[in-house]
Amino acid sequence: MGQQAQERMQSGFEAATSSFAEANKGFQALTAEMMEYSKSAFDNAIRTWEQLIGVRSLEQAIQIQSDYAKRVYENHMAESKKLSEITVGMVHDASKPVEDASRRSR
Repeated sequence: MGQQAQERMQSGFEAATSSFAEANKGFQALTAEMMEYSKSAFDNAIRTWEQLIGVRSLEQAIQIQSDYAKRVYENHMAESKKLSEITVGMVHDASKPVEDASRRSR
């Protein structure tokens, strides 16, 4: 009984270690994606600002601002979907070692 308990504890420890490693990879992927999105959003805002500086009419300014608002919304929705997919994948990958260890210990 003592040996079996020790093996189960070791298996649980290894599963937890693997799980934390997978979660860490997922957080790194999330961070990289958010940094890329932030850079893209900033660049988009700067390009729009540069366009607004050179406008010659109110209509042109409104059109530039409207186009910018539409791009921001579309980019934000696409990024939200991408971050959700990364998060779901991270949770799945991080829970797999624990699930596998649980099945083996039964």
